[in-house]
Amino acid sequence: MTRFTPAELEAARDRLVPDVVADGLHVLFCGINPGLMTAATGHHFARPGNRFWPVLHLSGFTPRLLKPSEQRELLSYGLGITNVVARASARADELSAEEYREGGRLLAEKVTRLQPRWLAVVGVTAYRAAFDDKKARVGPQERTIGASRVWVLPNPSGLNAHWTAATMAEEFARLRAAAEQG
Repeated sequence: MTRFTPAELEAARDRLVPDVVADGLHVLFCGINPGLMTAATGHHFARPGNRFWPVLHLSGFTPRLLKPSEQRELLSYGLGITNVVARASARADELSAEEYREGGRLLAEKVTRLQPRWLAVVGVTAYRAAFDDKKARVGPQERTIGASRVWVLPNPSGLNAHWTAATMAEEFARLRAAAEQG
């Protein structure tokens, strides 16, 4: 993996990282916003401590552990990645309430256009802020966006100590089973 200096990472602040999307996906995973490592590399969930890629594999979504640089391969499995807020920051707490609300509005438009079976938001706090749903919990939600159903997953950041890779994989696997049922 490429090593970046602090200055190179800081230079990635506010960059946009292209979505990995297509029409009619089984699951569209939605991160909070790109971190600086993601923005510097152009690859989603690129920070080494992030557990997204290992959990995706452990849960059975992918047949092998993918590297962030292989993110486009997700499309062949009917999976994609986007974010609630497009701009990169060092920490999610740098985002304003208005950015989350606007991100939720834009995300709903994107989901309506792309029509994935499931929108999977990784991070209950981000979901609550984006969709003004203070009572949301991890798991399937009542809300739908067009014909797309919504599932909230635990945030795979290494900072989320409440969830282990194994317990996250169990929750991701619940979503995978639901997505396979149609």
